[in-house]
Amino acid sequence: MHQYRVRMNTQEKWTKSSRDSLVECLRLHERGELSVEQLRLAVDELEPQPALRQDILYIQTLFSSVASPVNGMSLIQGGEVWGIPDDPDEWPYQSVLEAINDGWRVISFPNLALMMDTSKTYGMGCEFILEKLG
Repeated sequence: MHQYRVRMNTQEKWTKSSRDSLVECLRLHERGELSVEQLRLAVDELEPQPALRQDILYIQTLFSSVASPVNGMSLIQGGEVWGIPDDPDEWPYQSVLEAINDGWRVISFPNLALMMDTSKTYGMGCEFILEKLG
């Protein structure tokens, strides 16, 4: 499987401790006790922190249970699409439940309305979409 580069959002955020430091500087300034060194330390804390990256795991199963065996998967991790081994025994997870126990969160469950017409097939079965933030 080819690996592709995925462009990530480079938004940045400030930490809560940065805000707390600024509030403290304001309090000290109002009392006339703010030193230049304290203000410099607060400014240094304003260095933006990188935004969290969202890793996505698509898992296909034959049934809607999280304990169902996996019959297909795709992984986007660290901004890249990763190749999954051809041999199912080498896949990182054998069920959705294993992925959940490894810290993945389910963000989309299979659409069971698609499973109501048993005369038609719907691709790989039931698809779960999971995420990890890091």
